[in-house]
Amino acid sequence: MRTLDRFTLRSYLGPMILTFLIVLFILMLQFLWLYIDDLIGKGLSVSVIAEFVFWGTASFIPLALPLSTLLASIMTMGNLGENNELLAMKATGISLQRIMRPLIMLAVSISIGAFFVSNNLIPYTNLQIKTLLFDIKHKREEIKIPAGVFYNGIEDLSLYVDRQDEVSGLMYNIMLYDHRAKKGNISITLADSGYIRLTKNKQHIIFSFYHGHTYEESEPNNPAKDTTHPFQRRYFDRQEVLVPLEGYDFQRSDGTRFSDDAQIQNIRRLSFMEDSLQNRLTAGSEQFLQTFAAPGYLPNYNLRDTVLRMKQIYTAAFDSLYHTFPVEKQMDAAKQASNMLDRNALYIANYMAEQEKDDYPRRSVSIEWHRKFTLSFACLIFFFIGAPLGAIIRKGGLGMPAVVSIFFFIIYWVIDISGKKLSRDGAWDPLFGTWVSSMVLLPIGIFLTYKATSDSSLFNAEKYKEIFRNLIKKLRVKRVKGER
Repeated sequence: MRTLDRFTLRSYLGPMILTFLIVLFILMLQFLWLYIDDLIGKGLSVSVIAEFVFWGTASFIPLALPLSTLLASIMTMGNLGENNELLAMKATGISLQRIMRPLIMLAVSISIGAFFVSNNLIPYTNLQIKTLLFDIKHKREEIKIPAGVFYNGIEDLSLYVDRQDEVSGLMYNIMLYDHRAKKGNISITLADSGYIRLTKNKQHIIFSFYHGHTYEESEPNNPAKDTTHPFQRRYFDRQEVLVPLEGYDFQRSDGTRFSDDAQIQNIRRLSFMEDSLQNRLTAGSEQFLQTFAAPGYLPNYNLRDTVLRMKQIYTAAFDSLYHTFPVEKQMDAAKQASNMLDRNALYIANYMAEQEKDDYPRRSVSIEWHRKFTLSFACLIFFFIGAPLGAIIRKGGLGMPAVVSIFFFIIYWVIDISGKKLSRDGAWDPLFGTWVSSMVLLPIGIFLTYKATSDSSLFNAEKYKEIFRNLIKKLRVKRVKGER
């Protein structure tokens, strides 16, 4: 039997590794396409882009494992069935449960490994992604001077270049407006040609101008009395302008700003955060009840039990007492009650807004806590969907198994995303919202496993054709009897 186990495991591990890498590559391309606008034009080094893509790819491991498990299990059992190897094993008296036993143990190991990946690796990966993305977004785009239009990408400067040699980088007919003095267009430089370059540390930009002149306008000593604005004009054969820059070099941050994000916490930290947020909600509710029960909000609140007992003893309607008062007192009482209701309604609305501000992060923390388990449990569910399904349809390769796998995975992912969103919005409890996708697919896995172990012809086309032919035959018989 050890030979059989080794054969089954070898048949499974090959498709598992292959499909895992394919799925991970597809998800990596989707991740790169999502953030391509933040990466292009920033002058980032290859190492920074590669690091960002690496951490992004690692973050999809919990998502790639369930899909690759489903696809590999269908391919493995489908290949065994298509090559009649599964039939030969059953002919020797080996049950399907015994054939799948090493695969079940491997699927359990994958699920356990997926849990540790979600709990230990993914929080660190998310921290690296958020930190790198923050640093990339705060890096300014690389300086590229267009020809024929004013370029305002450099702070406090406006540069116009008529044309530029693409080979040498020499610019012609240059006009530079310097607004660093914050006094308007008081400094203008015109040059026949010039170069532009950045220092190695990208802290300064150097303009080298040739054959031109600079106009500088100066303010009078007493602007109230002297309205003239004298200016200076200086000619030069060569002039260099050094301008300091900020934000053009890539600076790494330590990531402490994301320390409270639920996606970068493990289970122990998430449990602590959820307890803290729940205690804050409970304290807020108690404070609200104490404040709302104060005499300023509900007069005679302490007499409510007495009033309720009197209403049970006396059958007379209390509202009839209101009509015994003069009209002026009735109007004053109605106005006072209306003002009290408006004030209490406003207080309740403010309380609900404050509670929602604390309850939203609590729900997010609870969702992340449960997802540490649901993503790993999904690997096990998809195995018990894929393996029996492959044994039933008996088709290997990447054709039919890929179509079936994508179908089931889309169902799981749509339900999972919907449940997560509804839980975060407060419509569903986080426990139900995160586990609803597993609860939907688990009965399907149990049903398919039962059908496979009982040698059911669930996807046998000839069986359904026979049922259809018998149905047509019965309808014809009934129609002939009706005509008679």
